[in-house]
Amino acid sequence: MTRQANPPPKGDKPTPTAPPPPPAWRHWLWLIALVVFIGLFFVLPSTRATPSVTLTYSSFVKDVAAKQVKTITITSSGSASGVLKSGKHYTTVIPLSLAGPSLLTQLEKEGVQITATASTTSFGSEVLTALILFLPFLVIGWLWMRMGRRGGVGGLQGAMGVGRSRAKLFDADRPSTTFAEVAGYEGAKREIAEVVEFLRSPERYRLAGAVAPRGVLMVGPPGTGKTLLARAVAGEASVPFFSVTGSSFVEMFVGVGAARVRDLFAEARKRAPAIIFVDEVDAIGQRRSGAGAIVSNDEREQTLNQLLSEMDGFDPSEGIVVLAATNRPEILDPALLRPGRFDRQVTIPLPTLTERVAILKVHARDKRLGPSVDLDVVARGTPGFSGADLANLMNEAAIVAVRHNRNVLESSDFDEARDRLILGRREGSNVLLPDEKHSVAVHEAGHALVAAYSPKADPVAKITILPAGQALGVTEQLPFVERHLYGEDYLNDMLAVRLGGRAAELVELGQGSTGAANDLASATELAVKMVREFGLSKEVGPVGYPEGGSAFLGSGGPALSSRPYAEETQAKIDAQVAALLSQAERRAVDLLTEHREQLEQLAELLMANETLDGSEVYRIAGVPQPVSAPEGEPGLEPVKVRRVGQSGAAPAPASASAAVRLAVDEDMAE
Repeated sequence: MTRQANPPPKGDKPTPTAPPPPPAWRHWLWLIALVVFIGLFFVLPSTRATPSVTLTYSSFVKDVAAKQVKTITITSSGSASGVLKSGKHYTTVIPLSLAGPSLLTQLEKEGVQITATASTTSFGSEVLTALILFLPFLVIGWLWMRMGRRGGVGGLQGAMGVGRSRAKLFDADRPSTTFAEVAGYEGAKREIAEVVEFLRSPERYRLAGAVAPRGVLMVGPPGTGKTLLARAVAGEASVPFFSVTGSSFVEMFVGVGAARVRDLFAEARKRAPAIIFVDEVDAIGQRRSGAGAIVSNDEREQTLNQLLSEMDGFDPSEGIVVLAATNRPEILDPALLRPGRFDRQVTIPLPTLTERVAILKVHARDKRLGPSVDLDVVARGTPGFSGADLANLMNEAAIVAVRHNRNVLESSDFDEARDRLILGRREGSNVLLPDEKHSVAVHEAGHALVAAYSPKADPVAKITILPAGQALGVTEQLPFVERHLYGEDYLNDMLAVRLGGRAAELVELGQGSTGAANDLASATELAVKMVREFGLSKEVGPVGYPEGGSAFLGSGGPALSSRPYAEETQAKIDAQVAALLSQAERRAVDLLTEHREQLEQLAELLMANETLDGSEVYRIAGVPQPVSAPEGEPGLEPVKVRRVGQSGAAPAPASASAAVRLAVDEDMAE
């Protein structure tokens, strides 16, 4: 194995010592000879023919009267030809209305020898028609012979290239992306760069007895940069890089996928050492059907079996490393994930706060930022954003700036772009009736005050009653740190805050409304998880019945048809969920009843200003605004939000990501 990639050999087989066999296309020479013969058969007579002249009917009549016409042959279609007394051949066309007895009488009178024939198709036309009719049969017969010789997909591959791999090869011309342009994920970059270094300098590892990993599987949520890392590998590597998607292996023909896998690894072996990148490997690497399966995808399984044998089969692939990316690792076949095939599995999660700052700096290189823009504040306001989300946020902020006739991005542009991505297009306040606007103000004030009076709840960052998307109002909470573990007290506060809007309606308006539908759904989902999965119910006990689903795409799918517990257990779960929700609502109602004056004051201020900063909420609530994280955790200043008055100016608030737990409480329209 050399350090630099060698050019591929001219062939897989050694040079034969005996003379090569005659080419197979020699059998078609007789057909070529036949075609040339037929062409000459029609061309040569025309070259030997005597030159002829074309006469108009008037000139023909004058020549007949002048006794210059010797013979004439008339066809039923009106065309005529013959010989003049001067020896020249002539052709003419006689109108059918004039080709009657009078013309024949005149010709006999002038001594012209007359011959009549019926119009027939020429032999050449008949041959040409026959060739056109038999041409499809000839082509099909040729394809049939090719497929019969090489068999099935091999024949198609030779004839039309169906079985060839569609991988894109980066050899001399490589992508310009490098590891320096991939912000964050230092551990993942080190692990992948180590594979590239192994292919560059195999001697260093061989001296220590190390063997190159066969494959590296990158898993993570969508948009976290798995394909970007692969492009960086292609830009950094000094070896050929093959890039292909998993869906390009599967076609309508059975066996095409396996043939393409063979062709891909055959090309990689010629250029070894080399790297193969398979994006969305779950398209071909899904778990095979188990025993008793009624329906299975034979084509997909053939492709997977071929991939397994190529990665670690009887014929080892020396000097070839396979990189693969997927966001559905739970559906991959276990045989594909075992050591010897994919030796390493690199998880690429959503970026942390520090990584989000670095990603924003990368996407801000070609943009002009104003002095009010602090990327640290923007990053803190986007928890749960992936790298693709941050790129979209930066682009959306630029669009907002252009919309306001500016080419310099301000902090208000990022605030508006964040609201646009999370909530949707902002509507004017005039879409709500006066009583609806008051109801929304009471609802959102209830969320904010319950959060302010709950010690474990995340701080309130913004509260607004300006409709956006399907949300009629929004209360946003922004945590100081990104949590990974949640205590029971924190979850109980989350339930109370989510039901705070409905509690405010019951306290202030005396009745509930349809605006709490989204709050009830999210609170119920959280309570079910607390009882059924987290074991936080004394009645049900320390048991866990998770629904399952994708680790990176959400549980999403339909519920299981058969539960792994009895109906009595389900009844206990339902009772405990109802008890948790009732307790949380009772707590929220008690808090707002005790502070009803603050609730009315905050609702009136919302009616007047429509958007409030979190500091206004804490001022009215009469409690100090949190300015630091809990003890032992790094503190950050809360994001400041500019108040919007009654002038109708576009708001410039800070908003949190929809991915944060309890980041957004929405008063939804039914």
